[in-house]
Amino acid sequence: MLPGDDGYALLEKIRRNPELSEVPVIMLTSKTSEFDKVKALDMGADDYIDKPFGVMELISRIKAVLRRTAPKEKSDSIYSHDINLDHNKHTVEANGENVVLTPKEFDLLYYLMINPEIVLSRDRIMNEVWGFDFEGESRTVDVHIRTLRMKLGQSGDRIQTVRGLGYKFGG
Repeated sequence: MLPGDDGYALLEKIRRNPELSEVPVIMLTSKTSEFDKVKALDMGADDYIDKPFGVMELISRIKAVLRRTAPKEKSDSIYSHDINLDHNKHTVEANGENVVLTPKEFDLLYYLMINPEIVLSRDRIMNEVWGFDFEGESRTVDVHIRTLRMKLGQSGDRIQTVRGLGYKFGG
């Protein structure tokens, strides 16, 4: 009942887009049949609220969805070929050598390593590592990637540039 696409089409687009696929979706609709509810939930909606609804109920359902979809606790260690990142100790080894990283470099490497072989856009990296409210230079990611590659030595080539798209970890 939206102008243009309906809610199901929008939900399908969101779930097919790699950058949006993990975004929680609550459908607010006047469609009240069991079939419509089941269809939306089976397509990937996190909740379905039919009208009319109370504001307090809506807020509680939003909080419940956010609790269920909150990022999971970071794993202790990540091993990838010649790079070992220990999240609890906040240490990195590359080729058996200790690598000293700034907190942002560490977070950047961690984010790349938990998303192996996935091309990550600069915007996505900025949002995940620096946060939505960061107002630094547009080349911040590129500068940090270059520094990270240098500090990792020959292991730095594990961070690959994908022209026109962003970066990925692997190879």
